[in-house]
Amino acid sequence: MNFDINKDLPVIALLGAGSMGVAITRRIAAGKRVLLGDISEENLEARARELRTSGYAVETCVVDALSRESVRAFAERAASLGEVRHFIDTAGASPNQASPEFIVALDLVATAVAIDEFARVIAPGGSGLVVSSQTGYMMHFSQEVERQLALTPTDELADLPFVREDAVANPGMAYIAAKRANHLRVRTAAATTWGDARARINTISPGVIVTPLAYDEFAAAGDSYQAMIDASPARRVGTPDEIGAAGAWLLSDEAGFVTGTDLLIDGGVIAAIESGRYSLNVR
Repeated sequence: MNFDINKDLPVIALLGAGSMGVAITRRIAAGKRVLLGDISEENLEARARELRTSGYAVETCVVDALSRESVRAFAERAASLGEVRHFIDTAGASPNQASPEFIVALDLVATAVAIDEFARVIAPGGSGLVVSSQTGYMMHFSQEVERQLALTPTDELADLPFVREDAVANPGMAYIAAKRANHLRVRTAAATTWGDARARINTISPGVIVTPLAYDEFAAAGDSYQAMIDASPARRVGTPDEIGAAGAWLLSDEAGFVTGTDLLIDGGVIAAIESGRYSLNVR
């Protein structure tokens, strides 16, 4: 059955149609139009069908997050559908799925591109959320490196000496650097491009969350993940629904005074590292 959809509905744009992004979107999508963006057309259709059969208004757009032109077209498509009230970015690759160079390109540079492009179309009073990772807290960088990651123009990020030399030393280092950069780029955008648009943007940093893609990580490094979980105060994994609840709050008007910050949701893993209960081995 086809229903007439009000074209004046505010728009939610989700880049990266994975479990956590969809969990967040579900909680805020009632009465809004959802634009799903992903590089996989098969994944897009599966997620869209799941949401449509639950009563949500959904459209899809194939997006290559590594291409500024593709991300810009996605942002413009979102704006053509109505007032862009929310942007959620979950696009990324994990250390056991990709090379250091690919992680830098997708998790670091492409995320910065998406932040830039959606600053151009987000509505006044709108909000954005970048899904980062607990790994952004797992290493302390110098003030100068952090300043460069925060303030270097996006098109020059990949050419930073730290990125070209240190960040690509191994996938783990690349991932940590990229996720720390997510925090720093969002903090900067909150005070500049997104702030100028009268919109808010934050990051959220999940810990070990069970999703279909997470099983690739568990298969490759199950023992280290188990040790991390055992050392954490929560002593369990997290769920996409827990991330959904926290992400929905950050995007809501109830968090209207929150911008440029990160919400760490890791069951206490970083607390265990900082207290010496767990020793990190970056590979």
